[in-house]
Amino acid sequence: MTRILAISAGLSQPSSTRLLADRLVAATRHELGEEAEVEVVELREHAHDITDNLLTGFPGTRLREVLERLAAADGLILVTPTFSASYSGLFKSFMDVVEPDALRGKPVLIATTGGTERHSLVLEHALRPLLAYLRAHIVPTGVYAAGSDWGGGTELGQRITRAARELVAAVRQRPERENTDPFANPVPFEELLRGGAT
Repeated sequence: MTRILAISAGLSQPSSTRLLADRLVAATRHELGEEAEVEVVELREHAHDITDNLLTGFPGTRLREVLERLAAADGLILVTPTFSASYSGLFKSFMDVVEPDALRGKPVLIATTGGTERHSLVLEHALRPLLAYLRAHIVPTGVYAAGSDWGGGTELGQRITRAARELVAAVRQRPERENTDPFANPVPFEELLRGGAT
């Protein structure tokens, strides 16, 4: 069973970010066929848990389950709204609590939403560098959806289909690996204190 996890960082409900995530999920599930297990996580439902994790250094039960599913997923779809020419603060806060090696070599499809077409470079100037730093395997096609893209044109659908195909191809080409629990060997609290963790 191939497992794909989609993360939506939309703040409103409903949101164009979740709508884009759902379309990417549908396209990815179509490419994978019946072998797929695809789910969507709304970060807005875990916002307080993410903040608590940043303050304490430890995830609560609900957030830990999300982080475990992320680490175990064969591929990721990450979708964020655009704020001030970058990803949202909620999205960045979530990425800050993800274990450093959880995304290493993992196929990732990046996508974002915004009001106008001029913000589309957020994919290349913000999202791609962040995921490259985390050593994820980012598929070539990123998907940006401006407000005008929801008018029924075919271009957005074509980008979604192409990106989904690239994600599925990357997932299928990835060598088999053993799933490990990123929390199995936590750093002792005393060592964190000696290291001056902030």
